[in-house]
Amino acid sequence: MLDAFVIEEIKRREQERHREERPSLELPVPPPPPAHSDDPDGHEPPGSGVVIIDYTD
Repeated sequence: MLDAFVIEEIKRREQERHREERPSLELPVPPPPPAHSDDPDGHEPPGSGVVIIDYTD
């Protein structure tokens, strides 16, 4: 009977060999959008925000 260490080494080597045989595909991923603002005051740039319309009267 084989030692547990030997069995794990055989499994690890087979997995590495299997990974090498499979072709890998790299997908083009667009870069992430820039951060909201570098403003130290934390203000949002113009054009981004929330508009609240109150219809209660």
